Amino acid sequence: MKSVSEEKRFNTIITIISIVIPVVVALLFTVKIPNVEPLSFLPPIYATINGLTAVFLLVAVWAIKQGREKLHQNIMTLNIALSLLFLIMYIAYHMTSDSTSYGGDGYLKYVYYFILITHIILSIAIVPLVLRTYAKAYLKDFEGHRALAKYTFPIWLYVAVTGVVVYLMISPYYTH
Repeated sequence: MKSVSEEKRFNTIITIISIVIPVVVALLFTVKIPNVEPLSFLPPIYATINGLTAVFLLVAVWAIKQGREKLHQNIMTLNIALSLLFLIMYIAYHMTSDSTSYGGDGYLKYVYYFILITHIILSIAIVPLVLRTYAKAYLKDFEGHRALAKYTFPIWLYVAVTGVVVYLMISPYYTH
């Protein structure tokens, strides 16, 4: 295991990143790029990225249970890269397009908003969890990594799956 001071340094960086990302995303939601064509092709792409992330999370768990540590590590690194790609596309879409309101009614409207709100809250919470879990493995604190992954995995999987569900529920209301 690497030094305690190195872990503290990582934790400081992770804390900063975990605060900066949601603040920057919220601020960028208020920015619209003028005179640019809406990037309306992005939502199905970033929904697909969420779906791939969910599948790769399951494959990563399978890999580690099979003792395939390097495969697990590579897939988890891919998942972080996919999440970053998702975030870039999500921001680009919202900087070029108006937000879409859910057009359904009845109980489905409440289901949609419950899923959306929990998805948003947990997508903010997952950032430090993923980064701390990854840092634990990087620092070779595998016991700490496993302990934290027990919480990180189901939350990240929920965020990935509900990202697809939110897209599927709102997609009929997109204007092109």
